[in-house]
Amino acid sequence: MYPVDFLWRAAHRHPNRIAVVSPSGDLTFGALAAQVLARAAALSRLDPLPRSRVCVGAANSVDHLVAILAILAAGKVWVPLNPRNGDPELRRIVEFVGPSLVLADAAMLERLAGVPAPLRPLDDLTRNAGDTGAVAFGPYARGGVSLEDAQAIKFTGGTTGFPKGVIQPLRAWNANIATQIHELGLTPDDRYLVAAPLTHGTSTYMLPLLGAGGALIFPEHTKPAGLLDAAAAHDATIFFAPPTLILALVDEQRREPRRLAALRYLVYGGAPMRPEQIRAAQAVFGPVLCTSFGQTEAPQIITFLPPAGMTGEHLASVGRPSLMTRVAIVGKDGTPLPVGAEGEIAVRGDLVMSGYLSAEEETRKTLVDGWLRTGDAGVFDERGYLFLRDRIRDVIITGGFNVYPGDVEVVLSAHPAIADCSVVGVPDEKWGEAVHAAVQLRPGMSVDVDELIGLVKRELGSVKAPKHVHLFESLPRSAVGKVLKPAIREVIVNERSH
Repeated sequence: MYPVDFLWRAAHRHPNRIAVVSPSGDLTFGALAAQVLARAAALSRLDPLPRSRVCVGAANSVDHLVAILAILAAGKVWVPLNPRNGDPELRRIVEFVGPSLVLADAAMLERLAGVPAPLRPLDDLTRNAGDTGAVAFGPYARGGVSLEDAQAIKFTGGTTGFPKGVIQPLRAWNANIATQIHELGLTPDDRYLVAAPLTHGTSTYMLPLLGAGGALIFPEHTKPAGLLDAAAAHDATIFFAPPTLILALVDEQRREPRRLAALRYLVYGGAPMRPEQIRAAQAVFGPVLCTSFGQTEAPQIITFLPPAGMTGEHLASVGRPSLMTRVAIVGKDGTPLPVGAEGEIAVRGDLVMSGYLSAEEETRKTLVDGWLRTGDAGVFDERGYLFLRDRIRDVIITGGFNVYPGDVEVVLSAHPAIADCSVVGVPDEKWGEAVHAAVQLRPGMSVDVDELIGLVKRELGSVKAPKHVHLFESLPRSAVGKVLKPAIREVIVNERSH
């Protein structure tokens, strides 16, 4: 069984059920399967190399969805290009991956012009659609493709300024599909609102929903009001969003309440929510808020806390281990720790990645004796609920997106006026954490902080750009000269509180 087989089975069982709802018209499972096969055939003609890598850069759209499914159907490896990344970062990813083809929507075509790979408009798959026989009897149908082979390569950034590509094997996608169908109890009556990007959270819900016979709803407008209008109009039962969007939806629903009688799950993830924020969302939307803990390295649901569990002492928990995944708390030497002891969260099972692309040393550090060392600290209580404590690795989670300080520091350090810099995450009401930069200038030099923010935006995108740049006469350091990030964070927090 391969991930795309879940789509074929649903199309066989529910050919006349609605699979996709969108402003441009609905698609039944039969029609969706036909489009996927036709575009997979076009893809195979444009790029006949078996198991090749295909990058897709696009905003959320039905064409984007069908292109991803066509890549899977053609037996190729999907590499998402997030439009929120800066142009130089997107180019580095393409250069690093070495894809056979890059597909892009109109907005991304201009940004990706000149990348070192064949670049084509996304709608070329529609224009070149044709005989689907080659796909129907393609690499998966013939067998011989190992479930250890890659299904996707997703990038999380890296602490050295180089891309860090997570290789998600076919088995990890299968495990995610089975896990979500089980944990969420998905049925043909479920409808998922596409609020999060297809390049990120939504892609992990795509095949579980379709595999269960449910539908994906593409809203006409993506601001909070438009999302709630679409959820009400099309009886959305589930959607995933980062805390920043959840809080914006709470405000909008208070302003203009919609009837959301069908909603079963409002899943938040990617960053923590404080108990008072959770209670505010529950007060507005009812008992539908739930959460999961996951990583690109173990896609989406490592642990899950359903709405019924989000009460009392477990309000701050991220739930219990999911169906097919083992979770342990380990010490620095990898020894499992007892209940109540704090340590690093380690994960084992089919959900776990196979490694990082062209990064053997980083892979060895992260995959140890079959366990994924997540870089997150946590603790289990006596009932098996996991509580996150802190991040062991240096990463900022802002608005549900990971920002590695090293990536930002590399860009800032290139400015001729900067002698040294340090990037930290600071608690923020809107973003969960906001990216802040502490900068030490070279003697006799000055800099415009807006210029520095603009520099990072151009290189890495607005998500990774500092919200504020703070000028330090000298950065605080330890006795051995190491920059002390906790001290920097404390200075910034104190500065903001006055």
